[in-house]
Order: sequence, then C-alpha cells, then structure tokens
Amino acid sequence: MGQQLPISRVINLISSDSQRLWTTDESEARRRLLAGDVGPVLSIDGSFALIAQDGERVVLARSLDRPMRYFLAKSADGPVLIVAERIDEIAAELSRRGWADQFHPSYTRMVPAHHVTTLRLIGCPDPNPVHRRFFDPPRGTLPKDLDLIGRHYIEAVYNELRQWIARHDRAAPIGVPFSGGIDSGAILLCLYKLLLNEGHSPARLKAFTLSVDGEGEDAHQADSFLSQTNLEILGEIIEVSSTALDPLRAVAVIEDYKPLDVECAAVNLALLAGIRKRYPDWRLLVDGDGGDENLKDYPIEENSELTIRSVVNNRMLYQEGWGVESIKHSLTYSGGYSRGCVRSYACAREFGFEGFSPYTRPSVISVAEAIPFAELTEGSHDRLYALKGDIVSRGIRSVLGLEMPVFPKRRFQHGSVAAEEVARIFPQNEIRYRHHFATLHGVVA
Repeated sequence: MGQQLPISRVINLISSDSQRLWTTDESEARRRLLAGDVGPVLSIDGSFALIAQDGERVVLARSLDRPMRYFLAKSADGPVLIVAERIDEIAAELSRRGWADQFHPSYTRMVPAHHVTTLRLIGCPDPNPVHRRFFDPPRGTLPKDLDLIGRHYIEAVYNELRQWIARHDRAAPIGVPFSGGIDSGAILLCLYKLLLNEGHSPARLKAFTLSVDGEGEDAHQADSFLSQTNLEILGEIIEVSSTALDPLRAVAVIEDYKPLDVECAAVNLALLAGIRKRYPDWRLLVDGDGGDENLKDYPIEENSELTIRSVVNNRMLYQEGWGVESIKHSLTYSGGYSRGCVRSYACAREFGFEGFSPYTRPSVISVAEAIPFAELTEGSHDRLYALKGDIVSRGIRSVLGLEMPVFPKRRFQHGSVAAEEVARIFPQNEIRYRHHFATLHGVVA
C-alpha cells in the first residue's frame, strides 16, 4: 500500500489591502518569491509581508518596516501553516479551529527581514526553515569624505520620499512625529523641499511634537529647530497627561517586553491618540525610525554585550541583530530593528495610520552600510556618536541647500516628559513587562 501524501495548507491572515507595493503587483511579487534566485525580491519596492506556495513549499518575505509571523499547527490531515502580523491573531485562529491547546507565544516565529524564508509542509517531523538573504549591501566602500557620504545618504532619503509621495493623493495631509532631533528634522526638511519642488502645497505638512504634562525637552527642541529653519508654521504640540502613558498597554500592542521598545511605544501611542483625537481623518505619517540604526547612534555603554568593534564591524547589526545564523537570534522575535519595527508599525495600525520611514528602505541602508565606520571612528565612542549629526547636516546642506540644527541625542520617551519624571514613568522593569505579556496569553512567565 503506497504512502498517502500529506495535505499542505496555508492560512494567510495578512490582508492584501495592507500591502504597499510601489512598482509591481502582488502576483508578480509572489512569482519572484518562488523563483530559484532570491535576487529579484530586492526589487519589490514598498512595504510588504508576502507569502507564496508551490505545493508543499511555502516561501515568506517581508520588508524591514513591518512584522510577519507564522505558526505551524497540526491537524489530522497534515500540517497547517498560519501566517499573520500579530501573535494574538494566530492565537485567535487556533482557538477558532479548536487547536488552542497547541498554542504558546514562544512557538510563533518571526520571518527575519531581508531574507526569503522557505518552509516545507511535509509533516512530522517538520524540517527547520531555510533563510536566504536577498539584501546584502557591500560594506565600507565609500571614502572617508563626510561631505560625499552625507550627500549620498540624504539623496537616498529624498528619493525614497519622492517615490512614496508619488503614490499618494497629492492633497492628503502628511504628519511627521517630530522631536527636532536629527532623524525627524531631516525628514521634515526633505518633505518640505520635496513638496515645493514637486509643485505640491507645503501646507499639507505638519510636525507633531508630544509634550507630557506640559513638560519635556522635545517641545523646546522642536520649537528651536522650527524657529531656526523658519518653519514655525508647521509645528503643533500634542499635550497629554502622564496618566495617558501606559507601558502595559504598550506591551499588548507591540507584543514584546523589551523596556526601551515598550517605553517608546507607550509615548508613541499617546502621541498618535492625540493626533487621532484632533484629526479624525488623518492617515499618512512619516517618521524617523531606523535612522539611529543606520548611523549606529546608540550608547554602546548601556549594552554589556556590545563593543565599538562589534558595532562597526558587524553587518547591519542594529537593523537585524546578530543574524539568523547566530545563537543569539530570537526565533520568536528576530533581532535589531527587524524586531523593533513593531513599536512604529503596530502603534500606527492601532489608530488607523499608514506609516512610512525612508530610513528603513534598502537604498538608504545601502549607503549607511557603505560608510567606513571603523576608519572614521578609530575605536572612539565619541567620534562614532558625533558622526550622525555631521553626516546628516552636511547632506542636508548639500542636497537641500539648508542649514539644519543639530541637537544632542535624546530618546523619544525621555524627551517627551520632564527629566525628573523619567525614572518614575519609565522604571525599566523588564520582568514586569514579561509577566504581563505572559498573562495576556494565559501562560506562566
């Protein structure tokens, strides 16, 4: 008697309406996923989380700016792959089908960004997925010329913004979550000049700054930035009470427990709630997420696992973490911004916004990876931290002909509240966040 072949089934909970493909349709994008050569996947422009199937072979891929998760369930007829943006969506689908006893949040898997993930639905035992990289930019190829580096970097940012604007209603308002820092500042200036250059009205642009209890250095910084660039008319303060900052709600929204991401999401949720209350129909937001990762602007001293050598010598460390081949790579969450993207994507989705950051696009990351960080910094933390402001301000001057103010780095959650309130509002309590995340799914932390 011949062996009965298993039935390969896929349940895709990611709506086609959520795909933001710029230069190809979804069927063509899926064809590229199934091709033997992963190279063409890089040319899928836009924001996407795609799945394609050829019999028992299933392939998945996503852009850096959004999550894509999967869970392999068992049924009497064979394996069933459930694909979704969120862990709770997977849990609900399992429950609906009577398979709730198979679920645990740690059994879910995140598709790592910049890779095509291939699964084979052949039944017990299921083989491990295979991850093939489709984005591998050369590293350290630019000369030690900060003017040249800055020009290339801002040109890439500007071009990505131009492509994004071309695919939206030219009358739709555009909001920038704005602290007056380097990343949001460069975004605002690029958008302002772009709208003028493309014959659009800059009046559709607005910079939203969060102020908690009427405090926070970001409000002062944003005001100073706008004043120095003669763009005061674009600024708008969103004031909220500190009681609106709810880290436990943020844990539920982003489905994660890392303190810095939870705290960032908590203030982001407060800002977006304020914008939505004031502007019920607003849809488009452009943020600066990914800018710190590209130019390696994080305090190394705060992470005992890092040295300046590991930061400047590892490919896309802050974008991807240690990499899918590493023992430190989280199968449930991925790593780096590949994990942290939910702090923007999930929060925007919660309030019905469509977000975008040019810093997450391959063309911009390619320039960042080409920067010779090791040669420019020569082992100095201070030189590394100074690079970002120097590179971006030179690029803004070269590409836009504008002088951009540069202020010291400050995290979003710290700049939105009074300095003396930071420790109280954001106690860095990962154990509490982990426990709350576990209770959301009825499991023991």
